[in-house]
Amino acid sequence: MLLLGIETSCDDTAAAVVRDGRDVLSNVSTNQDEFHAKYGGIVPEIASRRHASLLSAAIDDALVRARTSLGAIDGIAVTAGPGLIGSLVVGVATAKALAFATGKPLYAVNHLHGHIFAAFLDSDATPPYPFLTLLVSGGHTQLVAAESAREMRVIAKTRDDAAGEAFDKTARLLGLPFPGGPALEVLARAGNPKAVAFPRYRPEAGALDLSFSGLKTSARYFLASDAAKLVSHADIAASFQAAIVDVLIDRVERALDAREYRAIVLSGGVAANAALSSAFRRTGAKRNLPAFVPERRFCTDNAAMIAAAAERRGDADLRDPLTLTADPSLPFA
Repeated sequence: MLLLGIETSCDDTAAAVVRDGRDVLSNVSTNQDEFHAKYGGIVPEIASRRHASLLSAAIDDALVRARTSLGAIDGIAVTAGPGLIGSLVVGVATAKALAFATGKPLYAVNHLHGHIFAAFLDSDATPPYPFLTLLVSGGHTQLVAAESAREMRVIAKTRDDAAGEAFDKTARLLGLPFPGGPALEVLARAGNPKAVAFPRYRPEAGALDLSFSGLKTSARYFLASDAAKLVSHADIAASFQAAIVDVLIDRVERALDAREYRAIVLSGGVAANAALSSAFRRTGAKRNLPAFVPERRFCTDNAAMIAAAAERRGDADLRDPLTLTADPSLPFA
């Protein structure tokens, strides 16, 4: 099946053409970093207006790069939630119009499902069920048990901040440019991860929940202290990154102790972080489990992962174009 994917959940305007939920024929994405940088974060109104300006061109470009046309597409997959409601409306309205005009099936995809199925893209091997997913992004940090393409359960999530948000906010405290997470990772490469003893949230034995607000607050207080004058920003960044990675890997280990899985999957924008992906792969090797990490281009928001999710879930996500609405509370499973 040949699907056109559309993704506008936040600030990346993306379109892609994917065959059989795996082969990426095109993957077009335009970020809006220059428009949000001066505000130090994403401005929803700006994001939605940029999507409205860019999406049609992105779709045309994706079709041209894939050497196909709307007439040859078997269906249209679009992110319907969660995300910024104004941004979602642009993508959903466009997908509805295309589906209605062409008579093609329309698939409403949960953005988080998309991140999970990013591990299936352009890969010779795909994760066998059941697998455990660590989904880490700017808005979400979850552990998900994937029993099948249609049955997925969130078994743990953060009590407060997402790991990606903690990265971004701390990067801003360090005076790093937007987007903060990737900038902090680059700075951390030159630092000592043991220079600052930042706290790790560890709940009672057997518990899987996560928390990053305390770590973020600790970083803020440390940077305001005299002790920070004795440590380089690179050391602070490396120590902060190490604390987040330690907490995430600890929860993966606990989840693997609780039941058996056939594979582990890392997904979400923070999966692009080299320190996290390396630690994740080491965990898989230690447990004798295949560890799947998407290519970097499929970690951050993209439309190929949306098409992949629609293909894998099939009619579970099939919607009537006349009734589909952009719903940020779209159920996860």
